[in-house]
Amino acid sequence: MTAPATDPQTPHREQDGVRLEIDGELAVVTLCQPKRRNAQSPALWRALTAIGRELPGTVRVVLLRAEGVSFSAGLDRAMFTPEGIPGEPSFLQLAAAGDKELDETIAGYQEAFTWWRRPDVVTVAAVQGHAVGAGFQLALGCDLRVVAEDVQFSMKETSLGLVPDLAGTKPLTELVGYARALEICATGRWVGAAEATATGLANLAVPAAELDAAARDLAAALLAAPRNAVIETKALLRGAADRTYDEQRSAERAAQARRLRDLAGIGD
Repeated sequence: MTAPATDPQTPHREQDGVRLEIDGELAVVTLCQPKRRNAQSPALWRALTAIGRELPGTVRVVLLRAEGVSFSAGLDRAMFTPEGIPGEPSFLQLAAAGDKELDETIAGYQEAFTWWRRPDVVTVAAVQGHAVGAGFQLALGCDLRVVAEDVQFSMKETSLGLVPDLAGTKPLTELVGYARALEICATGRWVGAAEATATGLANLAVPAAELDAAARDLAAALLAAPRNAVIETKALLRGAADRTYDEQRSAERAAQARRLRDLAGIGD
């Protein structure tokens, strides 16, 4: 096995709280500020967005993990102070911005959370300890979630007078249904590993010491299947909720025709 490729942006990205390693068809993205419980900031979001844009086309699976006892404690608390984070707009400045500027700023933040759903890769989040607010939404951005038995998800935005706005409301509703999603968000309560696996929020729960190995085993299983078959299947399942039964059957036929012709060497 070859050694993971060195990311030339590593020193800068680690300063912002994230590290990227490429090992063949697997990319590993690590939140790497454990002393701060991987609290999130606009700088971290810009680094995550850049990683999504710069991933080599050979990458098929992306594993998102975090160092330390917590996956992510959510927003950097400095963002809630009048001074904010140096060099970044404070909440007060955001509130005073015009509609277009405010919308564009939040849209820019959301990019760090949306590329995980792109059609050409499968993304897996390995989540331990607290995954709060923005941390919860980052885990929700991935296709699959493996959690440690000590995991505690919580959507705290509503209790702060805000709403979850980092692209987490749709996947949460898709996974657990409207009523449970509303209850989780409106109360800000904790969701543990047993509930997460029972409701489909998590695919698998394992002891904390086994989390990294379990996530990498899942990544390896995903890489074992032919890439184009996985991509076609992901597209079929992702779009199923928006299609009628007959439309889904038609989409299956079209996808299978492409696969058969590709396997026969007569595809486009």
